[in-house]
Amino acid sequence: MKKNLLFLLLCLLVLPILANSQNITNPKREFRGVWIATVANIDWPSKPGLNSDIQKSELIRILDAHHKTGINAVIFQIRPATDALYGKSRELWSRFLTGTQGKAPTPYYDPLEFAIEEAHKRGMELHAWFNPYRATFDLIDFNTSPNHITKQKPEWFFTYGGKKLFNPGLPEVRQYIVDVILDVVKNYDIDGVHFDDYFYPYPEANQPLKDSETFKKHGSGFKNIDDWRRNNVDTLIHALSNNIRITKKHVKFGISPFGIWRNKSQDPLGSVSNGFDGYGKLYADARKWVQRGWIDYLNPQIYFPFGYQVAPYDKLTDWWADNAFGKHVYIGQAAYRATENRLGWSNRQQIPDQIRYLRKNSNIQGSVFFSSKSVTNNLAGVQDSLRTNFYRYPALQPTMPWIDAVKPNAPRNLIVKSVDKVAELSWEEPLVASDGEKSFGYVVYRFNKSEKIDSEQAKNIVHISFDASKTSFTDTSVSAGQSYVYILRAIDRLKNESEQSNSVSISVK
Repeated sequence: MKKNLLFLLLCLLVLPILANSQNITNPKREFRGVWIATVANIDWPSKPGLNSDIQKSELIRILDAHHKTGINAVIFQIRPATDALYGKSRELWSRFLTGTQGKAPTPYYDPLEFAIEEAHKRGMELHAWFNPYRATFDLIDFNTSPNHITKQKPEWFFTYGGKKLFNPGLPEVRQYIVDVILDVVKNYDIDGVHFDDYFYPYPEANQPLKDSETFKKHGSGFKNIDDWRRNNVDTLIHALSNNIRITKKHVKFGISPFGIWRNKSQDPLGSVSNGFDGYGKLYADARKWVQRGWIDYLNPQIYFPFGYQVAPYDKLTDWWADNAFGKHVYIGQAAYRATENRLGWSNRQQIPDQIRYLRKNSNIQGSVFFSSKSVTNNLAGVQDSLRTNFYRYPALQPTMPWIDAVKPNAPRNLIVKSVDKVAELSWEEPLVASDGEKSFGYVVYRFNKSEKIDSEQAKNIVHISFDASKTSFTDTSVSAGQSYVYILRAIDRLKNESEQSNSVSISVK
């Protein structure tokens, strides 16, 4: 009797731990991103000047592969060097797309419009990735059109590190960059605006920045040029944040800073690290941006392994999590380094171990991998690991209640029929929510007949849709002779879920 009682008590203690472990291993909500880099054709298109149909098919293959992997967000680079991989732009078409700056794709199509449509078909968010300050990728005159902004407004730029860069200290430059990005926010159905780590340029030996005259003209009130430079970047981030909110409330704004904000040796608020810092070298005060609520997520590039003294992965991950100020943190992970034979990376479990580590921290909501090709090429088996383990089940993107916390209404009148050994579901659209917003899509859940209905378990998700007008779904993954129960929930643009629909049962014949 005592043994039975002890066993029962042990089960009561262990089962919640196992359930919690299951949720950590397969979270229902997680940002699972990948960067698709277009600069220098890193990821797409495979080379400049390809026929539009080939470009489209290449992009579809990339998105299909990531969808199969469980990725639910793509960070798509649309402005690599003050150019455009989209049609509704005041800037010139990118040479990385067509081979010649200013030349439109043939036959004509809009790559951003196409990418958004295809991503949304797969239940994936698309965040438009801008490089705000890089104006040219090199100094070869042939690569830059006479109509390019660097030749129309040469006083806006300085040359540094073999490139032309906007001078962030000029108010007219900041306004121009905001206007360029707002063109995209207004004209395209993007889910987010994304900046990478390039603000002021990475330092080059014996190359001072050529902005001392701008400091003399616009730096009144600042004791030193470093604080003024940081303020220039702050001003752009703040202005853009306000304008995004005014233009389209649901569009997220995220930034992917260098992995170290400041070291503790430089600032008591800094991280336990000893490396290059974004605050002092790139004039990027990322901690301030999230603390002030100017951005919705940080995506720090922690491209370092565990145990690396200069920049240890675990210490930096913990630091960013502790400095999220209630916003989201998605850890940038170096898939491209997964096969390096150097300290830390020679352990092919490095990235899987990093995912396990970040998932234990409730202040971290996901990962973003650099870059797309490194994942699809399955370096060190990363793609396999995601498919068979970490991303085995689908996940919804995390909610952002500071933008929108109002749930949509539930879908109505769900019905299911067994037709030719598949289950055909149909329903009616939900009523408009209390904030006047329509639903954005649906999540279909399936349970075995004897199973408890639990929509918090990722394993029960069979379909995520970003198309509220499509009120049907055919489940082809059922087995003949089996019985199932389905429920449905609506989602809005920020992935808030409704209450569940009515439940329906079916025996597949």
